[in-house]
Amino acid sequence: MHSTVDTRAEAAQAVADPSRAAGRPEEARGRDVPETRYENLRFEPEGSIAVVTLNRPNKRNALSLDLMRELLSCFQRIGEERRLRAVILAAEGKVFSSGHDLNELVGRDINEYRQLFDVCAELMMKIQAIPQPVIAEVQGVATAAGCQLVATCDLAVAAEEAWFATPGVTNGLFCTTPMVAVSRTVSRKRALQMLLTADRIDAKTAADWGLINHAVPASELRAETRKLAARIAEASPLTVAIGKQAFYSQIDLDQPKAYAYAKEVMSMNAMAVDAQEGISAFLGKRVACWTGK
Repeated sequence: MHSTVDTRAEAAQAVADPSRAAGRPEEARGRDVPETRYENLRFEPEGSIAVVTLNRPNKRNALSLDLMRELLSCFQRIGEERRLRAVILAAEGKVFSSGHDLNELVGRDINEYRQLFDVCAELMMKIQAIPQPVIAEVQGVATAAGCQLVATCDLAVAAEEAWFATPGVTNGLFCTTPMVAVSRTVSRKRALQMLLTADRIDAKTAADWGLINHAVPASELRAETRKLAARIAEASPLTVAIGKQAFYSQIDLDQPKAYAYAKEVMSMNAMAVDAQEGISAFLGKRVACWTGK
Protein backbone atom coordinates (compact mmCIF):
# COMPACT_ATOMS: atom_id res chain seq x y z
CA MET A 1 0.00 0.00 0.00
CA HIS A 2 1.26 3.47 -0.87
CA SER A 3 2.31 5.94 1.82
CA THR A 4 1.26 9.58 1.45
CA VAL A 5 4.86 10.49 0.64
CA ASP A 6 5.07 7.75 -1.97
CA THR A 7 1.81 8.71 -3.62
CA ARG A 8 2.80 12.38 -3.76
CA ALA A 9 6.12 11.51 -5.35
CA GLU A 10 4.40 9.26 -7.86
CA ALA A 11 1.81 11.92 -8.61
CA ALA A 12 4.46 14.55 -9.27
CA GLN A 13 6.35 12.14 -11.48
CA ALA A 14 3.19 11.22 -13.37
CA VAL A 15 2.33 14.83 -14.14
CA ALA A 16 5.88 15.69 -15.08
CA ASP A 17 6.11 12.72 -17.45
CA PRO A 18 3.09 10.37 -17.59
CA SER A 19 4.87 8.36 -20.28
CA ARG A 20 6.94 6.71 -17.53
CA ALA A 21 3.89 4.78 -16.35
CA ALA A 22 3.62 3.17 -19.77
CA GLY A 23 7.30 2.31 -19.95
CA ARG A 24 7.80 4.84 -22.74
CA PRO A 25 11.45 5.83 -23.16
CA GLU A 26 12.13 9.54 -23.29
CA GLU A 27 14.18 9.32 -26.45
CA ALA A 28 11.27 7.73 -28.35
CA ARG A 29 8.76 10.48 -27.65
CA GLY A 30 7.63 12.39 -30.69
CA ARG A 31 9.37 9.93 -33.03
CA ASP A 32 7.56 7.86 -35.65
CA VAL A 33 6.98 4.25 -34.71
CA PRO A 34 8.74 1.95 -37.22
CA GLU A 35 6.37 -0.06 -39.38
CA THR A 36 5.97 -3.59 -38.10
CA ARG A 37 4.30 -6.55 -39.77
CA TYR A 38 2.16 -8.78 -37.56
CA GLU A 39 0.99 -12.33 -38.24
CA ASN A 40 -2.07 -12.34 -35.99
CA LEU A 41 -3.29 -8.74 -35.92
CA ARG A 42 -3.53 -5.57 -37.98
CA PHE A 43 -2.42 -2.11 -36.92
CA GLU A 44 -3.97 0.79 -38.85
CA PRO A 45 -3.62 4.43 -37.77
CA GLU A 46 -6.62 6.58 -38.68
CA GLY A 47 -5.34 10.10 -38.10
CA SER A 48 -4.85 10.42 -34.35
CA ILE A 49 -6.64 7.11 -33.64
CA ALA A 50 -4.90 3.73 -33.65
CA VAL A 51 -7.01 0.77 -34.74
CA VAL A 52 -5.74 -2.65 -33.64
CA THR A 53 -7.63 -5.62 -35.08
CA LEU A 54 -7.36 -9.22 -33.89
CA ASN A 55 -6.90 -11.19 -37.10
CA ARG A 56 -7.33 -14.92 -36.40
CA PRO A 57 -10.96 -15.30 -37.52
CA ASN A 58 -10.46 -18.94 -38.49
CA LYS A 59 -9.41 -19.59 -34.85
CA ARG A 60 -12.18 -17.44 -33.35
CA ASN A 61 -9.50 -14.87 -32.52
CA ALA A 62 -8.24 -17.09 -29.73
CA LEU A 63 -5.53 -15.42 -27.65
CA SER A 64 -2.59 -17.64 -28.52
CA LEU A 65 0.76 -16.91 -26.95
CA ASP A 66 1.97 -15.47 -30.26
CA LEU A 67 -1.05 -13.17 -30.57
CA MET A 68 -0.68 -11.90 -27.01
CA ARG A 69 3.00 -11.17 -27.59
CA GLU A 70 2.15 -9.28 -30.77
CA LEU A 71 -0.49 -7.28 -28.88
CA LEU A 72 2.06 -6.45 -26.20
CA SER A 73 4.51 -5.21 -28.81
CA CYS A 74 1.82 -3.23 -30.63
CA PHE A 75 0.49 -1.52 -27.49
CA GLN A 76 4.04 -0.69 -26.41
CA ARG A 77 4.65 1.02 -29.74
CA ILE A 78 1.35 2.88 -29.57
CA GLY A 79 2.23 4.11 -26.08
CA GLU A 80 5.46 5.58 -27.50
CA GLU A 81 3.68 7.50 -30.27
CA ARG A 82 2.62 10.95 -29.12
CA ARG A 83 0.46 11.64 -32.17
CA LEU A 84 -1.93 8.80 -31.33
CA ARG A 85 -4.62 9.97 -28.92
CA ALA A 86 -6.89 6.91 -28.58
CA VAL A 87 -6.94 3.23 -29.48
CA ILE A 88 -9.74 1.04 -30.84
CA LEU A 89 -9.34 -2.70 -30.28
CA ALA A 90 -11.48 -4.55 -32.82
CA ALA A 91 -11.62 -8.08 -34.27
CA GLU A 92 -12.02 -9.67 -37.68
CA GLY A 93 -14.84 -12.15 -38.25
CA LYS A 94 -17.93 -13.05 -36.22
CA VAL A 95 -16.17 -13.65 -32.88
CA PHE A 96 -14.38 -10.92 -30.92
CA SER A 97 -12.30 -13.48 -29.02
CA SER A 98 -13.03 -16.94 -27.67
CA GLY A 99 -10.31 -16.65 -25.02
CA HIS A 100 -7.11 -18.62 -24.74
CA ASP A 101 -6.16 -21.04 -27.47
CA LEU A 102 -7.11 -24.35 -25.81
CA ASN A 103 -4.56 -26.20 -27.92
CA GLU A 104 -1.94 -24.47 -25.77
CA LEU A 105 -3.57 -25.72 -22.57
CA VAL A 106 -3.24 -29.46 -23.14
CA GLY A 107 -0.31 -31.64 -22.11
CA ARG A 108 2.08 -28.85 -21.09
CA ASP A 109 4.17 -28.55 -17.94
CA ILE A 110 3.64 -26.05 -15.12
CA ASN A 111 6.29 -23.64 -16.40
CA GLU A 112 4.62 -23.44 -19.82
CA TYR A 113 1.28 -22.70 -18.20
CA ARG A 114 2.89 -20.04 -16.02
CA GLN A 115 4.48 -18.44 -19.05
CA LEU A 116 1.12 -18.30 -20.85
CA PHE A 117 -0.69 -16.65 -17.96
CA ASP A 118 2.27 -14.35 -17.23
CA VAL A 119 2.08 -12.97 -20.76
CA CYS A 120 -1.70 -12.65 -20.50
CA ALA A 121 -1.46 -10.68 -17.26
CA GLU A 122 1.29 -8.49 -18.72
CA LEU A 123 -0.91 -7.73 -21.74
CA MET A 124 -3.89 -6.73 -19.61
CA MET A 125 -1.75 -4.45 -17.45
CA LYS A 126 -0.12 -2.92 -20.53
CA ILE A 127 -3.53 -1.91 -21.92
CA GLN A 128 -4.22 0.07 -18.77
CA ALA A 129 -0.67 1.45 -18.52
CA ILE A 130 -0.34 3.15 -21.91
CA PRO A 131 -1.29 6.85 -21.95
CA GLN A 132 -4.03 6.48 -24.57
CA PRO A 133 -7.50 5.22 -23.65
CA VAL A 134 -8.30 1.86 -25.27
CA ILE A 135 -11.84 1.23 -26.55
CA ALA A 136 -13.03 -2.31 -27.24
CA GLU A 137 -15.17 -2.55 -30.39
CA VAL A 138 -17.01 -5.81 -29.75
CA GLN A 139 -18.79 -7.13 -32.83
CA GLY A 140 -19.45 -10.67 -31.57
CA VAL A 141 -18.81 -13.26 -28.90
CA ALA A 142 -16.28 -12.52 -26.13
CA THR A 143 -15.67 -15.43 -23.80
CA ALA A 144 -13.15 -16.33 -21.07
CA ALA A 145 -9.94 -14.36 -21.73
CA GLY A 146 -11.80 -12.61 -24.55
CA CYS A 147 -14.28 -11.32 -21.97
CA GLN A 148 -11.28 -10.42 -19.79
CA LEU A 149 -9.89 -8.39 -22.68
CA VAL A 150 -13.13 -6.41 -22.98
CA ALA A 151 -13.32 -5.83 -19.23
CA THR A 152 -9.71 -4.64 -19.20
CA CYS A 153 -10.17 -2.00 -21.91
CA ASP A 154 -10.85 1.49 -20.59
CA LEU A 155 -14.11 1.70 -22.53
CA ALA A 156 -16.17 -0.78 -24.55
CA VAL A 157 -18.96 -0.56 -27.13
CA ALA A 158 -20.65 -3.72 -28.39
CA ALA A 159 -23.03 -4.70 -31.15
CA GLU A 160 -26.46 -5.71 -29.87
CA GLU A 161 -25.83 -9.25 -31.14
CA ALA A 162 -22.66 -9.68 -29.06
CA TRP A 163 -22.62 -11.75 -25.90
CA PHE A 164 -20.19 -12.42 -23.08
CA ALA A 165 -19.36 -15.37 -20.82
CA THR A 166 -16.71 -16.84 -18.54
CA PRO A 167 -17.37 -20.54 -19.18
CA GLY A 168 -14.20 -22.09 -17.77
CA VAL A 169 -16.04 -23.74 -14.89
CA THR A 170 -17.79 -26.03 -17.37
CA ASN A 171 -14.55 -27.46 -18.79
CA GLY A 172 -12.61 -27.85 -15.55
CA LEU A 173 -10.43 -24.74 -15.82
CA PHE A 174 -11.92 -21.90 -13.77
CA CYS A 175 -11.66 -18.45 -15.35
CA THR A 176 -9.37 -17.23 -12.58
CA THR A 177 -7.38 -14.64 -14.54
CA PRO A 178 -10.50 -13.34 -16.37
CA MET A 179 -12.04 -13.03 -12.90
CA VAL A 180 -9.52 -10.31 -12.03
CA ALA A 181 -10.74 -7.99 -14.77
CA VAL A 182 -14.43 -8.93 -14.61
CA SER A 183 -14.67 -8.56 -10.81
CA ARG A 184 -13.18 -5.07 -11.09
CA THR A 185 -15.74 -4.06 -13.70
CA VAL A 186 -19.06 -5.46 -12.48
CA SER A 187 -20.40 -6.06 -8.97
CA ARG A 188 -19.24 -9.09 -6.95
CA LYS A 189 -22.57 -10.90 -7.18
CA ARG A 190 -22.78 -10.44 -10.95
CA ALA A 191 -19.14 -11.44 -11.46
CA LEU A 192 -19.69 -14.61 -9.44
CA GLN A 193 -22.87 -15.37 -11.37
CA MET A 194 -20.89 -15.25 -14.62
CA LEU A 195 -17.98 -17.24 -13.18
CA LEU A 196 -19.97 -19.96 -11.40
CA THR A 197 -22.74 -20.56 -13.93
CA ALA A 198 -21.02 -19.83 -17.27
CA ASP A 199 -24.26 -18.04 -18.28
CA ARG A 200 -24.20 -15.98 -21.44
CA ILE A 201 -24.72 -12.26 -20.90
CA ASP A 202 -26.22 -10.39 -23.84
CA ALA A 203 -24.97 -6.94 -24.82
CA LYS A 204 -27.88 -5.07 -23.25
CA THR A 205 -27.35 -6.87 -19.94
CA ALA A 206 -23.59 -6.27 -20.20
CA ALA A 207 -24.27 -2.55 -20.54
CA ASP A 208 -26.69 -2.59 -17.60
CA TRP A 209 -24.09 -4.40 -15.47
CA GLY A 210 -21.25 -2.07 -16.48
CA LEU A 211 -19.18 -4.63 -18.38
CA ILE A 212 -19.47 -2.40 -21.47
CA ASN A 213 -20.46 1.24 -21.88
CA HIS A 214 -23.33 0.66 -24.29
CA ALA A 215 -24.76 -1.60 -26.99
CA VAL A 216 -25.60 -0.37 -30.47
CA PRO A 217 -26.94 -1.90 -33.70
CA ALA A 218 -24.17 -3.74 -35.55
CA SER A 219 -24.46 -1.33 -38.47
CA GLU A 220 -23.56 1.57 -36.15
CA LEU A 221 -20.75 -0.08 -34.17
CA ARG A 222 -17.81 1.17 -36.22
CA ALA A 223 -19.13 4.73 -36.31
CA GLU A 224 -19.92 4.76 -32.59
CA THR A 225 -16.46 3.63 -31.51
CA ARG A 226 -14.80 6.19 -33.77
CA LYS A 227 -17.09 8.92 -32.49
CA LEU A 228 -16.06 8.04 -28.93
CA ALA A 229 -12.37 7.93 -29.86
CA ALA A 230 -12.64 11.27 -31.66
CA ARG A 231 -14.17 12.92 -28.59
CA ILE A 232 -11.26 11.70 -26.47
CA ALA A 233 -8.78 12.90 -29.11
CA GLU A 234 -10.12 16.45 -28.81
CA ALA A 235 -8.68 16.80 -25.29
CA SER A 236 -5.10 17.53 -24.27
CA PRO A 237 -3.15 14.25 -24.60
CA LEU A 238 -1.17 15.13 -21.48
CA THR A 239 -4.33 15.67 -19.45
CA VAL A 240 -5.88 12.42 -20.70
CA ALA A 241 -2.69 10.50 -19.87
CA ILE A 242 -2.56 11.99 -16.37
CA GLY A 243 -6.23 11.21 -15.81
CA LYS A 244 -6.02 7.62 -17.00
CA GLN A 245 -2.98 6.87 -14.86
CA ALA A 246 -4.52 8.57 -11.83
CA PHE A 247 -7.77 6.63 -12.20
CA TYR A 248 -6.10 3.24 -11.98
CA SER A 249 -3.66 4.37 -9.29
CA GLN A 250 -6.36 5.58 -6.90
CA ILE A 251 -9.15 3.08 -7.54
CA ASP A 252 -7.93 0.45 -5.06
CA LEU A 253 -6.69 2.87 -2.38
CA ASP A 254 -8.79 3.59 0.67
CA GLN A 255 -10.50 6.98 0.52
CA PRO A 256 -8.04 9.07 2.59
CA LYS A 257 -5.07 7.75 0.59
CA ALA A 258 -6.97 8.20 -2.66
CA TYR A 259 -7.59 11.86 -1.81
CA ALA A 260 -3.96 12.33 -0.73
CA TYR A 261 -2.88 10.97 -4.10
CA ALA A 262 -5.53 12.77 -6.18
CA LYS A 263 -5.02 16.22 -4.69
CA GLU A 264 -1.30 16.04 -5.40
CA VAL A 265 -1.90 14.93 -8.98
CA MET A 266 -4.42 17.72 -9.49
CA SER A 267 -2.10 20.31 -7.97
CA MET A 268 0.75 19.28 -10.25
CA ASN A 269 -1.61 19.01 -13.24
CA ALA A 270 -2.62 22.63 -12.64
CA MET A 271 1.00 23.62 -13.30
CA ALA A 272 0.96 22.10 -16.79
CA VAL A 273 0.97 24.35 -19.85
CA ASP A 274 -2.14 22.65 -21.21
CA ALA A 275 -4.05 23.17 -17.96
CA GLN A 276 -3.28 26.89 -17.96
CA GLU A 277 -4.16 27.10 -21.64
CA GLY A 278 -7.44 25.22 -21.19
CA ILE A 279 -8.57 27.34 -18.24
CA SER A 280 -7.59 30.56 -20.02
CA ALA A 281 -9.39 29.46 -23.18
CA PHE A 282 -12.55 28.68 -21.22
CA LEU A 283 -12.47 32.05 -19.44
CA GLY A 284 -11.70 33.82 -22.72
CA LYS A 285 -14.44 31.92 -24.59
CA ARG A 286 -12.06 30.60 -27.24
CA VAL A 287 -10.87 27.20 -28.43
CA ALA A 288 -7.87 25.84 -26.54
CA CYS A 289 -4.66 25.06 -28.39
CA TRP A 290 -3.03 21.97 -26.86
CA THR A 291 0.72 21.43 -26.84
CA GLY A 292 0.83 18.20 -24.82
CA LYS A 293 2.94 19.90 -22.16
